[in-house]
Amino acid sequence: MQTTIKNIENDLCGQLTRTTLAKEIEDIRIAFLGKKGSITLLLSQMKELSLEDKKIFGPLMQALRQMAETSIDERKNYLVQQEAQAETVKSQLFDVTVNVSKAQEGHLHPYTHIIEEIQQIFLSMGYEIWDGPEVETDFYNFSALNIPQDHPARDMYDTFWTNIPGNLLRTHTSTVQIRAMQERTPPIAGIAPGRTYRHEAVDASHDYQFMQCEGLFVDKNVTIGHLFATAQTFLKAFFGKDTLDIRIRPGFFPFVEPGFEIDMRCVFCKNGCSVCKQSTWIEVFPGGMVHPNVLKAGGIDPEQYAGFAFGFGLTRLGMLKYGIDDIRLLYSGKLKFLEQF
Repeated sequence: MQTTIKNIENDLCGQLTRTTLAKEIEDIRIAFLGKKGSITLLLSQMKELSLEDKKIFGPLMQALRQMAETSIDERKNYLVQQEAQAETVKSQLFDVTVNVSKAQEGHLHPYTHIIEEIQQIFLSMGYEIWDGPEVETDFYNFSALNIPQDHPARDMYDTFWTNIPGNLLRTHTSTVQIRAMQERTPPIAGIAPGRTYRHEAVDASHDYQFMQCEGLFVDKNVTIGHLFATAQTFLKAFFGKDTLDIRIRPGFFPFVEPGFEIDMRCVFCKNGCSVCKQSTWIEVFPGGMVHPNVLKAGGIDPEQYAGFAFGFGLTRLGMLKYGIDDIRLLYSGKLKFLEQF
């Protein structure tokens, strides 16, 4: 029995000495002091000993158990302390340049790219950048633009009206042009990029919300030639083309007279494709000479000043420039799409 006690003691001390992790101490405690541990089983044999043997081996077994409990606790405390010190040293010697996690990269939305590029082009031409409210009044959205209440041109716009009579979500950014004329004295030159709203069915090429850009130039002796030169200069810069064919067609817009549709040669093909509907031409830049009634609504005398106005779908130009075939992608929030920009 004495040999058994000695062997258990040596085994316990050996395992405690060899272990280097605090989490392994619990396994040792269970192996010796658990319900089926070697010391526990040894103590359970006390009832089988004679009275004389109990007097001899009882104190030895109790001393073994106490020694085991003390040794296990001391070793655990020592290892916990060592591990804590090791972590402290590790943190002090940590080299922040060793493991550099890959930083997530952000991407500007394609609309941001398009707007910034268009603004830079027109700023270089001496234009200002204008902004205005998206919830407008009937006066600025229609009446001031030579579209009175009974004008059939109102049918061209599927308008979102609000619960407040006479208020609506603007159908174009031409509203900003009227405000600009009211606030400035000619010469006036500026563009107004922004969101516009029309009650349209959503598909690959239409949305109820889209980006538009309107431009205005007012001064003395302004001619149609200035409009055509401005359109060509802008389109060349935006599409990065040294030469760009454009053609002029008559068009009706109640706020300009005469009005024109300015097309450019398709940038995707030479003989016709689905983008240009096999015509090799793409409508991109409608405009014309500002109607005298519009100048009057802006507080400008049409007898002294003339001007040209233009507008284009900023969304459409962006889709052409970047080869985007579905307008819904611009609002989808899909990372694979946005990461391209």
